[in-house]
Amino acid sequence: GDERILEAQYDSMRAWVAFMRERAGEDLVWTGDFHFGDWLAYATTDPAYPGATTGTDGIATAFFAHSTGLLAKMARILGRHDDARRYDTLRERIVAAYRHEFVTETGRVAENTQTAYVLALHFDLLPESLRAEAARRLVADIRVRENHLTTGFLGTPYLLHVLTRFGYVDVAYDLLLQDTYPSWLYPVTQGATTIWERWDGQRPDGSFQDPGMNSFNHYAYGAVGDWMYQVVAGLDADPEAPGYRHARIQPQPGGGLTYAKVALETMYGRTESDWELTDSQFVLRVVMPPNTTATVRIPEAVASRVTENEIPVAQVEGVTNVNEEDGDVVVEIGSGTYLFVADRR
Repeated sequence: GDERILEAQYDSMRAWVAFMRERAGEDLVWTGDFHFGDWLAYATTDPAYPGATTGTDGIATAFFAHSTGLLAKMARILGRHDDARRYDTLRERIVAAYRHEFVTETGRVAENTQTAYVLALHFDLLPESLRAEAARRLVADIRVRENHLTTGFLGTPYLLHVLTRFGYVDVAYDLLLQDTYPSWLYPVTQGATTIWERWDGQRPDGSFQDPGMNSFNHYAYGAVGDWMYQVVAGLDADPEAPGYRHARIQPQPGGGLTYAKVALETMYGRTESDWELTDSQFVLRVVMPPNTTATVRIPEAVASRVTENEIPVAQVEGVTNVNEEDGDVVVEIGSGTYLFVADRR
């Protein structure tokens, strides 16, 4: 990858972490300053549920830990190993402070909101022993709300990624395809062709939620596209080989979808993942540009029933390391166009 942008911005990133460190104080819990927080999370007038308000102190402290961890990684990439060790240590201290202030020994996080669990899980702020329980609590909240999200601008980008990571891809699809408020598809039922700023920018009766602040072209909730590219269509970058020099093609069909296609113009050329699901076959077409490689995961398949261009996959030149992992077939490929077919009968 190109390290120049990291080098150019390194001092500004150090300054940002130093600012957060100063504002957080000795206990490393960032409180007292103004933050927009989880902007436009689900709100309600129901006295039994006053809304999905996640405290700004917990959110700010979570992002303090996350930013510090990112800076440690960037310092390591740039060969600034003393800095990396210092920021690793600082992150460990922030995480300990976060757990002390916002996490109970039974796995409840902060205000018990979806965003609280999403940030804690996505940023790895919880001990391993509590992560499964926190994910269970997140799913329980989604299910009790009849498959509706309550996240705002900060929780929404990570919500479906967290569900997928912890084995709840079915719940992620239920949220993606929900079409009643609050959801991504509710605006579509109201005639939307763009992403709205608010989950309910226009009510079912046609009135505006807030005429004074109500953009109908505001991409924040459109962050779900990242999950759709990576999980639905299955095209993801390998962090160990930046810039899609090595890609990960690993679609996870669900939600009743029968096909998906994505194409990305990388610095090496056009990379594509294109799949179709029938009652009897899973068909996956992959295009890798010159000087690239990919790991391809074919879901719910066995190697003996997978072909590439009508040849048994284990016999195809250019397809290597054919393995079965967790019910999937995993192979390595180089540049070219591939057509994998998995017999599902």
